[in-house]
Amino acid sequence: MSIAKACVIGAGVMGSGIAAHIANAGVPVLLLDIVPPNSTDRSSIAKTALERLAKADPAPLMSKSAAKLITPGNIEDDLNKLADVDWIVEAVAERPDVKQGLYRRIEAARKPGSILSSNTSTLPLKMLMAGMPESTARDFCITHFFNPPRYMRLLEIVGGRATRPDAISTIAAFADERLGKTVVKAKDTPGFIANRIGVFWIQAAVNAARELGLTVEEADAVMGRPIGAPKSGVFGLMDLVGLDLQPHVDASFRMVLPKNDAYRSLPSDFPLLTKMIADGYTGRKGKGGFYRLNTAGGKRVKESISLKTGEYAASAPTKLESVDAAKAGLRALLTHRDRGGQFAWNTLSKMLAYAAALVPDIADDIVSVDLAMKAGFNWKRGPFEMIDQLGAAWFAERLAAEGVAVPPLLAAAATKGGFYKIASESVLQLGAGGSYMPITRQSGTIQLSDIKRVGKPLARNASASVWDVGDGVACLEFHSKMNTLDPDSLMMLMQALEITGKGMRALVIHNEGENFSVGANIGLALFAANIGVWPTLDQLIVQGQSVMRALKYAPFPVVGAPSGMALGGGCEILLHCAAVQAHAETYMGLVETGVGIVPAWGGCKEMLIRHLPGPRDPKGPMPSVMAAFEQISMAKVSRSAAEAREMKFLRKSDGITMNRDRLLADAKALALKLVAGGYKPPEPVQLHLPGPTARAALKLAVDGFALQGLALPHDVVVAGHLANVLSGGATDIVDTIGEDQICALEKKAFMALVRTGPTLARMEAMLADGKPLRN
Repeated sequence: MSIAKACVIGAGVMGSGIAAHIANAGVPVLLLDIVPPNSTDRSSIAKTALERLAKADPAPLMSKSAAKLITPGNIEDDLNKLADVDWIVEAVAERPDVKQGLYRRIEAARKPGSILSSNTSTLPLKMLMAGMPESTARDFCITHFFNPPRYMRLLEIVGGRATRPDAISTIAAFADERLGKTVVKAKDTPGFIANRIGVFWIQAAVNAARELGLTVEEADAVMGRPIGAPKSGVFGLMDLVGLDLQPHVDASFRMVLPKNDAYRSLPSDFPLLTKMIADGYTGRKGKGGFYRLNTAGGKRVKESISLKTGEYAASAPTKLESVDAAKAGLRALLTHRDRGGQFAWNTLSKMLAYAAALVPDIADDIVSVDLAMKAGFNWKRGPFEMIDQLGAAWFAERLAAEGVAVPPLLAAAATKGGFYKIASESVLQLGAGGSYMPITRQSGTIQLSDIKRVGKPLARNASASVWDVGDGVACLEFHSKMNTLDPDSLMMLMQALEITGKGMRALVIHNEGENFSVGANIGLALFAANIGVWPTLDQLIVQGQSVMRALKYAPFPVVGAPSGMALGGGCEILLHCAAVQAHAETYMGLVETGVGIVPAWGGCKEMLIRHLPGPRDPKGPMPSVMAAFEQISMAKVSRSAAEAREMKFLRKSDGITMNRDRLLADAKALALKLVAGGYKPPEPVQLHLPGPTARAALKLAVDGFALQGLALPHDVVVAGHLANVLSGGATDIVDTIGEDQICALEKKAFMALVRTGPTLARMEAMLADGKPLRN
């Protein structure tokens, strides 16, 4: 069975978000809700939800076209439409009576064999299925999405004894391949996996911060990046999800968890939180939370609340030595003697021991738990990976020394050398029975991290490496900070081309970092400019253009496989690839004007070519020049791979992969398909550009923006240099201009701009706080 059409019942924030993401997968979806009393439009709730989707930020929809796949309706008039729906997702109020009443109505309308699931986050499957007829029960399960559904990768699936296995496998496959989810099969226990551990972590951290006298900034500085969690930490996370949610979750857990569960030992009395909620301080959705933005002296000031006094004051930078010590590893943080180190140990020791005690009760294996925490809470490492980083034996010994009971699974890991180990070129996990077993990856996936664990690179330097990913395909991986590009990156890209050309069939450019590449390392450029080493900068541009040329005209296919941000030079690399297989969450753009320069590794040239008129486009030289100028001068960035295709950063023939875990495998398959098809590099393009005429027209438009205050003085300067490049310099419409000539114009513009004070000021500002300077 396949999912060709879906329905979501419940058009709240969660339900409409789920519907939007199903539409992102290209699947038609009904969005139904109740008929509101005294309304002239019986489907107004669902229609209003659709309007919110179009305006929401971050955007639930990957493209405007996806919205057309959502049909609003109501459960009084439209339940008959379930007759041709394959998957029905219930996302209504967390009340068993409401849900069960709806299930009875759905059963009367749905087609046989369609799958019905609940998005509940708190109600047990056993409770939902109480009194359910067998005809419904066999098709019923829980599909617990995390909010927002488009961006949070975790989907926990809970099936019952009566649930047919192929219903679970159908939803799991669809969620994996079409929705891009990390699918984890959880057991019917309170909070399932991620929330069971995550809520414990939050509660433990809040209590520890109060006991040790930390500020909220200090607590978040420790419980964020130093432990591999998002920088929001704990208090920032509570602000994000809503402070008013915590008391409800806490009460629910205390009502249903076993009497001997460690969560019950955590104090829950927090008068300050109660007062904040009563006063409307419910987090970002309210007047603020543990953090708020306050206007003082005409400026917006970030403030934080004191956990002792309940008073707000301007947020201050933290000065904990333990945070710096964490750069040496997690154990360095947990053993540090300052209050940050004590806080880290107090919180993480409890959470890690708790997680170790829950397997196999909440999940069959430790991999499921680690995957759930990484995908559900955006942690870099799951609990068992954290313990291995600390050293299982060290951790168990310290717990025992403090009189804390060591869970049996942790004791086994301490004796055997950890929860994970490598044997015979495969990664093994410690099972609940105390024996190691292979980790089974989903078919159709290749993890570069697995290849790196058991193999050695074909070539490597400080910024990039080349790996053999099998079947004659090489993979170039960037691994500098934020995957910025420097001479070493370019050198390794050229070396990867040489290695591939000497006996391999294709090259894929891919990494598993948060971002594909945020572009050239402007710190190096700024340093060279400040000391006046202009030949070094000139050589950097020459090197980049030479590598991009070799990349584009390689005799074998080079496939880019990006995820996250692909900006500036990172985008230019992809523009020169034979093909791109992009993760759905790829954000592409040529953003160089934001730091006062223009794309100089062929980005201007490639966007001119991408915007050449097609059969249905306006003809003439100006449309392509205007389109490229608008995108580059405004530093436009796509908000999805689908939007990158609309903006022509991706071609129509380029692929999009929803699940990041499948990206490398899909890119490799695309590369081999190109090989099998007799791949040949493209022919060089000759352009006819309008020259000074176009430059004058573009200048007129920019001057108009300047008069309106929309373009500042240096914007005008940068735009003038960009206009000269895109119009072809001194060329004429009757002349032809080649790719190398446009690259020469790019280099000339870059070198002129990088010598100006305003450009250097923009670079310094970007390096200082990551924000563009308007000057």
